[in-house]
Amino acid sequence: MEVTKIINVTKSFTTGKVNTQALRGVSFSIENGEFTALIGPSGSGKTTLLQLIGCLDLPTSGQVLVNGKDVSHLNRNQRADMRRGTIGFIFQFFALIPTLTAYENIEMPLLLNGHSPAERRTRVGELLEAVGLNDRAQHRPDQLSGGEQQRVAIARALAMKPALILADEPTANLDTPNGKMVMETMQRLNQETGVTFVFATHDPRVIQYARRVITLRDGLIIENSMAEVAGVGA
Repeated sequence: MEVTKIINVTKSFTTGKVNTQALRGVSFSIENGEFTALIGPSGSGKTTLLQLIGCLDLPTSGQVLVNGKDVSHLNRNQRADMRRGTIGFIFQFFALIPTLTAYENIEMPLLLNGHSPAERRTRVGELLEAVGLNDRAQHRPDQLSGGEQQRVAIARALAMKPALILADEPTANLDTPNGKMVMETMQRLNQETGVTFVFATHDPRVIQYARRVITLRDGLIIENSMAEVAGVGA
């Protein structure tokens, strides 16, 4: 089953009198359970593409299908509904709420979506266990390492059991050991839960974990290939 399908997508931005084509007719699909890297130099279009898949923006032309639904022409509220129920996000700068504990940050999507206290306790407990942070549950972000903060962000992204997780440069602000731990965590959760991961990166540490690599340059796909995968703990 296709989690997302991109059909001849273009995206242009206009600043003053300057028009920039970020994507110039991109097509591909991602199947359920994939662990895929979008790679390319700065300005290649990978982050723009991630934003379109994540319903954060609309294409200039073409179609973006997420879970079989064409999201290319949805209004702002409809796109928000799609994100809330289908897509989880992991950001470069973690985007945790600084005044909340790890537990509370993971709990927040469940709270906003009306889950009962018992449901929230069960789900947050499962996720803390899954990312290995049971002993850090009551720590605020400033009491956690960068790697621990990103693992909290991974758990939060999984809270609503989305079909798709999108990660934008998930290791960019981490040292090598923490970057390795974050990638191993995402890889293991992909294997255990079957949730699809798509991440934009130029970090070789991330690329080596991908089972599929889509390479962009100047708004076009120049390569779309399966990759040799680094094993957990490699």
